[in-house]
Amino acid sequence: MTSRTLTFSVRPRGKPLHKLPEDLSLSSTSTSSDLYTQLASSSGTSIHRLRITKGSDGSFIPNTSSLPVSDTGLRDGSSIYVKDLGPQISWRLVFVLEYLGPLLVHPLFYIVLSNPPSFLQSLSCTLITLHFLKRELETLFLHRFSSATMPLFNLFKNSAHYWLLAGLNIAFWTYRSSAPAAGDSNPWITWPSVALYTIGELGNLNAHFVLRSLRSAGGNERGIPQGFGFGLVTCPNYMFETLAWIGICGVTWSLASVLFAVVAVAQMGVWAQKREVRYRREFGGKYQKKRSVMLPGLW
Repeated sequence: MTSRTLTFSVRPRGKPLHKLPEDLSLSSTSTSSDLYTQLASSSGTSIHRLRITKGSDGSFIPNTSSLPVSDTGLRDGSSIYVKDLGPQISWRLVFVLEYLGPLLVHPLFYIVLSNPPSFLQSLSCTLITLHFLKRELETLFLHRFSSATMPLFNLFKNSAHYWLLAGLNIAFWTYRSSAPAAGDSNPWITWPSVALYTIGELGNLNAHFVLRSLRSAGGNERGIPQGFGFGLVTCPNYMFETLAWIGICGVTWSLASVLFAVVAVAQMGVWAQKREVRYRREFGGKYQKKRSVMLPGLW
């Protein structure tokens, strides 16, 4: 392909960046990643704070080295809009901090409130602590994120969900001496719940390994996941997460656990629906459409 120079008109969207140039020139063989890099350098702003859209239709231009500028629909003389997304924080750090809440709160409340702890209270603390410890280890060593950062505000929103709902709320109503979990265990409920929890955690871990295999380290490429559970629903990782929380509810005997599970399942269902739409759009006939995105026959 013969290289030629493309010049774009640059416009701010929202609060303007101080040093944002009025125009920008790139080679036609450059990638959208080069576009982001040059704008970040010119404006003296972190590349992760920038969101670039086309002036013609407002569509988003992703920051990727695999997308040539010529394939974005931009032409010589096109306008692009640049938005400052504000302070950013890495996805990995957000996950570590939000899961840290329940990981600290449950052992603390277990020690302070349970005197002496019942079998169910000890089992509840063990299962919930292992659940969030697994999440921390997956965040540090397993997950590969398609985006490096998210807005800093999301840290407080996400942390409230885990620190308050999964941490303080469940812990307070589970480890008190008057809590249902302080009573005797019913083995016909307890052990099937532990079995569900175990199946859920192992199935979720397996799904995460499958998803990891689709993306190279530092890359943002996507693929069609295949393997255990992926032929049944769009997001078996969410399906198994649901099973694990049903198991936790069966052990804690707490409405607070049910509340967190309902909120979590509702949110995961929304994410699963969006992922199904994205798979159909990106992979077309190569992708086998799913009737259920998360819970077979239900959702």
